[in-house]
Amino acid sequence: MRVLLDANALMMPVQFGIDIYEELHLLLGDYEPVTLEDVVGELEGIARGRGRDAAAARVGLAMAERVAVLPGGCDKDRVDERLIQYAERSGCIVVTNDRNLRDALLKRGIDVVSMRKQKRLELIRG
Repeated sequence: MRVLLDANALMMPVQFGIDIYEELHLLLGDYEPVTLEDVVGELEGIARGRGRDAAAARVGLAMAERVAVLPGGCDKDRVDERLIQYAERSGCIVVTNDRNLRDALLKRGIDVVSMRKQKRLELIRG
């Protein structure tokens, strides 16, 4: 099964001390992690800054090197909208800790993996 990682999912290891790849394996079994070029671009922008988020984004960029980076291939302006459109087309699960994105995905019937109590990941059926 294909699992789409958004920017804040790739930043979770630094922000919350979670090994997302291991947590996803425990939660889903075998899976194929992917992300979009747009997400990598978003991380690059954050990584140019300073502070904790910039450090987390730099780790997120290193983690993105371990997954397939796919073209977004849509005409939407916002990265969140591109993630939603890709998930709708491909039928994948999306990993995010962004409440607005999570709610938008669930409204469209897309399964989401999100943080639970800042310790574990949980699967929420859309």
